[in-house]
Amino acid sequence: MATTASCFAQVVSLVNRRSFAEAVERHDAEEAAKGFTCWDQFVSMLFCQVGAANSLREICGGLATAMDRGYNDYQLFAAWTDAGVFFVTRAKANMVYEVVEERDVPERGNVLSDETIRLTGARAEEKCPHLLRRVVVWDEANERELVLLTNLFHLAASTVAAIYKERWQIELFFKALKQHLKVKTFVGTSENAVKTQIWVALIAILLLKYLQLRSSWAWSLSNLAAMLRFNLLTYRDLWAWLDAPFAVPLLEPQTRQLPLFAPGLLDSIRGQPPLRA
Repeated sequence: MATTASCFAQVVSLVNRRSFAEAVERHDAEEAAKGFTCWDQFVSMLFCQVGAANSLREICGGLATAMDRGYNDYQLFAAWTDAGVFFVTRAKANMVYEVVEERDVPERGNVLSDETIRLTGARAEEKCPHLLRRVVVWDEANERELVLLTNLFHLAASTVAAIYKERWQIELFFKALKQHLKVKTFVGTSENAVKTQIWVALIAILLLKYLQLRSSWAWSLSNLAAMLRFNLLTYRDLWAWLDAPFAVPLLEPQTRQLPLFAPGLLDSIRGQPPLRA
């Protein structure tokens, strides 16, 4: 019979159960649980992610917050600053402000100006009373000036510019997340359900990336996600299959038909003497 667990079981085994249990205990996550443990929920949601299971209830829209759409929401900037959350984004072309302080700019590099500012536009100061930082950098690739707005004051202006430049890698990450996993629709619509599904999606993409890096086969992330989805409940050696997906045979459990009746039992039931050898 097959001695290898399903591919999905082998993927789940990559998650440290002890660390998971310690996190559950530390956060008292099962305080109000009723017969459904955190681990059960995690495994179910991981299967939903990796297996692209259909949602129980579809909801409109997806994750429509990334950063470029929020660049003119001064009230959001204030809320983030109050919560200790840092941001770097493009400034509005018509942003009204006053310069509180001119900050030093390195002689070399692409930083053109670095200023501490206060918003003075209509209701802008009311929505965001915090001082912000305006950094102007030269975009060599597109030959244009970029005006950045941030609440980061402890980093160099060049670092702020680098953070904004790396946003594309973040966008690519979430693009891959939405393409390969279930984050466009949700199996639950409460705040906790949505957060849980997103967190498990992040764990799932991490596991997929780990499998991709461990494999000697030239997997693309999309092919790996699709092929693993088709083989989740098959019985194969996961690591051998990752290195040679078309060479590792499928393991089938051996079945043996058991006799329905013991020798002579049927004749006894019929009232006949049992046959003797």
